[in-house]
Amino acid sequence: MSCGLRDVVEFEALGKPAVLVASDAFMRGAEEQAALLGQPDLRRAFVSHPVQDRTDDELREAARAIADDVLAAISPPGD
Repeated sequence: MSCGLRDVVEFEALGKPAVLVASDAFMRGAEEQAALLGQPDLRRAFVSHPVQDRTDDELREAARAIADDVLAAISPPGD
């Protein structure tokens, strides 16, 4: 999660909208690290934990469940 968070910070610095997608077990850690990196409002979306033992179909469903949130986070206001 830490590397993903830093990637989002770097993309944002380049003017490219980005969203951290991680397991909800890392919500607090993501919040704390984003604040420490000076990005407390960093966009993030979480899927339920655990992830590693899910089937492909379960992973697709998890992605579908947060897709609208991810798209909304990177879309300009009013779109």
